[in-house]
Order: sequence, then C-alpha cells, then structure tokens
Amino acid sequence: MALNAVRTIDDRVRVKTALVSVWDKTGLDLLANGLLAAIPGIRILSTGGTYSALEKVLGPAAHGSLQQVSTYTGQPEMQGGLVKTLDFKVYLGLLSETYNIAHQADLERVGATPIDLVVVNLYPFSSVVSHPDVTPEAARANIDIGGPCMLRAAAKNFHRVASVSDPADYQGILSELAGSGGWLSLATRWRLAQRTFALTAAYDSAICAYLSQLEFPRVRGAYDVRAGS
Repeated sequence: MALNAVRTIDDRVRVKTALVSVWDKTGLDLLANGLLAAIPGIRILSTGGTYSALEKVLGPAAHGSLQQVSTYTGQPEMQGGLVKTLDFKVYLGLLSETYNIAHQADLERVGATPIDLVVVNLYPFSSVVSHPDVTPEAARANIDIGGPCMLRAAAKNFHRVASVSDPADYQGILSELAGSGGWLSLATRWRLAQRTFALTAAYDSAICAYLSQLEFPRVRGAYDVRAGS
C-alpha cells in the first residue's frame, strides 16, 4: 500500500476539539480556563485523573465542554489505566487529513471527530529510575505507552494537529489562540512537532539505557516466577 503524500494543507487551523491527558498537572488550571476563554464551545476529551482534575478546575463549565474519552469511544478504561486512548476513533481523529475524502468518510462512518490539539505529558520514567532502590517492576510500570503514541500521531499530522508536550508551552499557545479567535498557525504546529519528537526520542532512549544495564537475574528476582502452562 502506498503511503499518503499530502499536498494541500491549511496555514491556520481552528481548534474545536482538544484531547488532554497529563501526568504532570502543572498549569492545568491555566490551560483549561484559557482554552474555554479563547474558544467558547470547545470540546475537551480527557482521561482518568486528568479528567477529575479538569472537573475541579472548570467547575460548572465542565458540563458543557468536558467529556471522558471512554464515553467518546464507548470503551471503558482497562483496569489500572493501561488502555485509555488506544482506540480507532481517537487515532482517526488524530491522523485524518483535512482534504482527504476517504478520511472524512471514515470519520463520518464511525462518528469520530477531528482532534485539533493534543496536550500530553508522560509518566516520569527517568525520575523513577533515578532512585537507587528502584525495582525493575517499578521501572516497567512507569513506561508510558498511550502518551507517546498520541504525541507521535499528533506531531506526524502537524498539517492539522498541534501537539503540546510541555506545560511551559501552555501560555504561548493560549496567547496565540486568544489573539486569533481560536486558530493555530502552521509555524506553531511545526515547532510543537519538533519539540514532541525530541521528547519522545529522549524518552525512548532513557528506557533503552535503563533496560540495557539490567542483568537478567535481577529482573527474574523481582517476580514470583511460575512454570507456566
């Protein structure tokens, strides 16, 4: 199958739907209230603890704008939050192209909506493994799967989607949205994509470096290993 080669894109994209799922909730109140102020009627999809935090931050305004990803997809979260966003409707919303007729038909077919803004930061793997007494299991549990996938999908589709991976970027994004009436420029989306791929590359490198220095007896000793069937 030939890869899609996109030719026509928009300079400015109006943000109508955002997906917010963050481990580090620094600045979440600024982000949430800023999005509602800049874009009345915005739809914010969220998960787990981020959803609960946004409910508190937004108060009554949450009822008109905030929706659980599980409600949107029709699939409950896996116990322990292991699967929350790895869903066809989510990735169709992230990767669909504006001027691709087949993609637009797919969106309509499954009742999906384009996602224009992704705000995600990752489980603190490097921080966890920096502790001298960290166990292999604690390290493994802090390997983020859904977060990097969403960020990479959004950054790949910078033609249409803004990927925000650092709370330090919130103020700049909100300023642009407020000044433009809810639109983000191609230049901004490109800059955010660059930052996102740098982050995910560093994240994977940190995981690789930690796992590479682990000797197997220590890994095996961290578990009650059964014979299996």
